[in-house]
Amino acid sequence: MLSRWRIELQPLTDGIKLEAWLTLPPRGQWGTCNRAFSAAPLDDPPPEAFTQLVKPRKPKDFYSFEVKDAKGRTISLEKYRGKASLVVNVASYCQQTEANYKSLQELHRELGTSHFNVLAFPCGQFGDTETGTSRDIEAFAKSAYGVTFPFFSKIKIMGSEADPAFKFLTDSVKKIPKWNFWKFLVNPEGKVVRFWRTDEPMESIREEVTAMVREIILKKRVEL
Repeated sequence: MLSRWRIELQPLTDGIKLEAWLTLPPRGQWGTCNRAFSAAPLDDPPPEAFTQLVKPRKPKDFYSFEVKDAKGRTISLEKYRGKASLVVNVASYCQQTEANYKSLQELHRELGTSHFNVLAFPCGQFGDTETGTSRDIEAFAKSAYGVTFPFFSKIKIMGSEADPAFKFLTDSVKKIPKWNFWKFLVNPEGKVVRFWRTDEPMESIREEVTAMVREIILKKRVEL
């Protein structure tokens, strides 16, 4: 007598569940069984589909992601929801490092953290411009340029190993950074509204960010 069995496979990727429905001969006619899965007989008939794959929900905006900070701890970007964020792929040793770090820190200090943050993501994909560990990169930026904005773990922003949160930014604008210090402006809802390349003037960025922060403040006053 044939039996219907449901096979629950061990997931290869977090958040993905795979089920396979099989019809097997009587127990005495079984061959060896892979112990990587467990099986249980079913009273109900199997579904029409042989396999059912349930994928995890895709993050809908930048603040839906989790990332690692410079110390390797998992951080939810939800803590920045409701604020404007300027996300930057930074580097310690390129011609633009000093000017960008000073300008970014000035902007971060001027607009404050109540409504705005610069979020720094070190990247080592552009030559030898970022070779240290995440902790070393953060410590260098703080000691050399006095930065106080958040630093995250060193990531890749290009290729198949690109960090998912940063890939959301590049997919949103359909552009891949060609160098360090590209800047992506994220609104309070987590959507990318503008980006700037390395050498674009900081004054243009300041005007755009300031206008967004002003809108956030006015909205909060109205809600009060």
